Amino acid sequence: MDEDRKPDATARIIQVEAPYFEDLKVGQIYTDAPAVTLTAGHAAFHEALFGDRLRLPLDETLCEKVTGSARALVHPNVICNVAIGQTTSPTQRVKGNLFYRGLVLHRPVFVGDTLRTSTKIVAVKQNRAKPGRDATGMAVLEIHVENQRDETVLHFWRCAMIPCRDPNATTGASDSFDAIPAELDVKQVEAAVPDSWKLDHFRREIPGEHFDELEEGSHYVIDAVDSITSAPELVRLTLNVAKAHIDAASSPYGKRLVYGGHTISLASSQITRALPNLVTLVAWRSCDHTQPVFEGDVLHTEFSIDAKHPLAAGGGLVDLHAVVRATRGDQAQDPGAEATVLDWRVIGLMA
Repeated sequence: MDEDRKPDATARIIQVEAPYFEDLKVGQIYTDAPAVTLTAGHAAFHEALFGDRLRLPLDETLCEKVTGSARALVHPNVICNVAIGQTTSPTQRVKGNLFYRGLVLHRPVFVGDTLRTSTKIVAVKQNRAKPGRDATGMAVLEIHVENQRDETVLHFWRCAMIPCRDPNATTGASDSFDAIPAELDVKQVEAAVPDSWKLDHFRREIPGEHFDELEEGSHYVIDAVDSITSAPELVRLTLNVAKAHIDAASSPYGKRLVYGGHTISLASSQITRALPNLVTLVAWRSCDHTQPVFEGDVLHTEFSIDAKHPLAAGGGLVDLHAVVRATRGDQAQDPGAEATVLDWRVIGLMA
């Protein structure tokens, strides 16, 4: 170090560290993340990464006719990715996000809206000790997102696995996860669809299959695949401070772990190739990351229509169950090796 830049021997040294599992206490609330105003730049970056063909965020003319807003609709995955990024202060040391539950987008977000997020620790549970493995625990976070008008935009639960400070710790943490809803109430999801949206205009103007033409039980195998690229850039854009996504040394796998929202966003993009008239996504019944994903992996998606729920004003909600598999891009010895990396039950809106 340059002599002129050495800290003064009397200077106060402040070590900025992320919390370990032992530091997380039920009832703690984190509101430290900056509020984020969503711009056309966020929309363009999302499109560059994922090539999603959802119509309303892409077509401002159609969007205004359907929603009544002169501002473009923000893609629901942009909202989720920013919200999750805002929740990562308590989970900076995360070894993996295990699941999401009960996610509902309660109202649409348009370019120019601002999101702020509060994150509450609602349960902590140490994992069972395993020979040769350092101690870890699971933390359940309840997440509430509001817009600039103090209206609820998004609400959900997330479960993260966090290392203990003491690799041999026995913390005694054993909270029940029963408070996490096992299922969504479809009526709650129906209430999230704005009454003012003119879905009949969407049906008239856009040719092809709409809600009435879809069949329950249909299974879609999407031929197109996508490679994971620019994973750290999405992490930084969304203020995600989880170390494993940007620092290979912090990952249990010896290489950067791709943020789960990246996988979800690519799966969503592939779904829109099969359902080009999907209006938007409204809720996640569940989302489980079943295996890690790494930069260079090639993802392909299959999904089925599990149920249809007609709306009184026409159109309806569709329950989609998507499974994503990854072909490992770095396994030259076994290029065909696959892993199931995502199990996602999402509810979409069709006109």
